[in-house]
Amino acid sequence: MQTFKDIDSYISEQAVDLRDRLEQIRQVIKTTAPKAEEVLSYGMPAFKLHGMLVYFAAFKNHIGFYALPSGNVAFQKELSAYKQGKGSIQFPLEQPLPLALIKKIVKFRVKENLEKEAIKKQSKK
Repeated sequence: MQTFKDIDSYISEQAVDLRDRLEQIRQVIKTTAPKAEEVLSYGMPAFKLHGMLVYFAAFKNHIGFYALPSGNVAFQKELSAYKQGKGSIQFPLEQPLPLALIKKIVKFRVKENLEKEAIKKQSKK
């Protein structure tokens, strides 16, 4: 597995036809969760805000998007057209990225993490 120093290096090392798609996902996440921190986790681009928000990665035939199990469950109906795992979604390369759906999922995960953080702070009082 190749290691990268940051998301820029991850994207720049991908096939030319994948770079634009990865950057589109990155920009949707950055604008939807502007306070989130860009990180690499498990060798993939990811965003953190009071814990992990989402991950994404390039593969031969799809872009993987990882909204953790809760993100998949919350958007089960909208995601039914895509191959999924417990917390993963595969967006086929021959289809346009569902950027509006990705934005909705990121908003959901931000809300979920902020609520968990508030509960954690409340319990420390």
